[in-house]
Amino acid sequence: MSTRIFDAHLDLAMNALLGRDITKPAREQPADRGQIATVGLPDLRAGGVTHVCGTIFCAPDSPTFPGYHNPEEAHAEALKQINYYHDLAAREQIALPADYSLAHTNDPSRPSVVILLEGAECIRTPDDVAPFHDRGVRVVGLSWQKTRYAGGTGTPGPITDLGRDLVRVLDQHKLIHDASHLAEESFWNLLDITQGPIIASHSNCRAIVGVDPFERHLSDEMIRAIIHRGGIIGINFFDKFLLPAAEYQKRRATLGDVVAHIRHVCDLAGNADHVGIGTDMDGGLGREEIPQEIETSADLPQLRAALLAASFSEGDVQKILFLNWFHTFSRTA
Repeated sequence: MSTRIFDAHLDLAMNALLGRDITKPAREQPADRGQIATVGLPDLRAGGVTHVCGTIFCAPDSPTFPGYHNPEEAHAEALKQINYYHDLAAREQIALPADYSLAHTNDPSRPSVVILLEGAECIRTPDDVAPFHDRGVRVVGLSWQKTRYAGGTGTPGPITDLGRDLVRVLDQHKLIHDASHLAEESFWNLLDITQGPIIASHSNCRAIVGVDPFERHLSDEMIRAIIHRGGIIGINFFDKFLLPAAEYQKRRATLGDVVAHIRHVCDLAGNADHVGIGTDMDGGLGREEIPQEIETSADLPQLRAALLAASFSEGDVQKILFLNWFHTFSRTA
């Protein structure tokens, strides 16, 4: 039985603008930045990945990665990435849903892309929210690393006054909040500020990974809070985020490790209604840093077999691989 898949986190535009031709299969894309490509649109089609969250990711400048120096530069980069998605849609390579209703975007030859803003520094002021929304942005994470708006991965801190103002405007436009890179203090601030929908598009379980000095993973308390708000946690396929800290770099991650994180969320929820996948397979990592059974997105259906082998029901597998994300975006209007 075939299963549709919804991958809630892929850096398609960023990689394309860095030189990859994602319209080609990953195996035909040359390795770059020391990474073997794992995602191309043909791989998504071959794997039954009919829906994705395609990110806008603007990196801050660093010694290892040239990026933006100020909000104006971040904004310009974000517009380039948005324009790339619209260009793909114009060439009928992808579909861009006009709203959250995804029912009409089920053409398997054209993956449907929900645009997700990973880090809000490119929002120069709250006045930028409406134009981003008009261009298809439907999910916003306030931070990657620390921004003017919130503490982020490796950079602890609260949501700032500017961030509180921005959250209110995001809520006015019914945008979904992505908590994946929020520092823990900012995470709890967000839950206090908004009653809007909250997800974690590509986060894993701190209880399994263990040592977490960068606050990148979700504690059980954080997972329960997202569940209580009706949100979904998308399991990240980066091996460093899958393996217990003591095992990282001592063995390859497997789909069994993905299943362990999925099961942990299900155990906390008491059902399979609050977990999916957000592989981040192309997010600054390569083939050797994802589960060893997976070479490209075309191999993602193997997760279905792994879940069934771990005694998940067929109905729960459908929820985990597709329906949970699909219903979340379809009902958020």
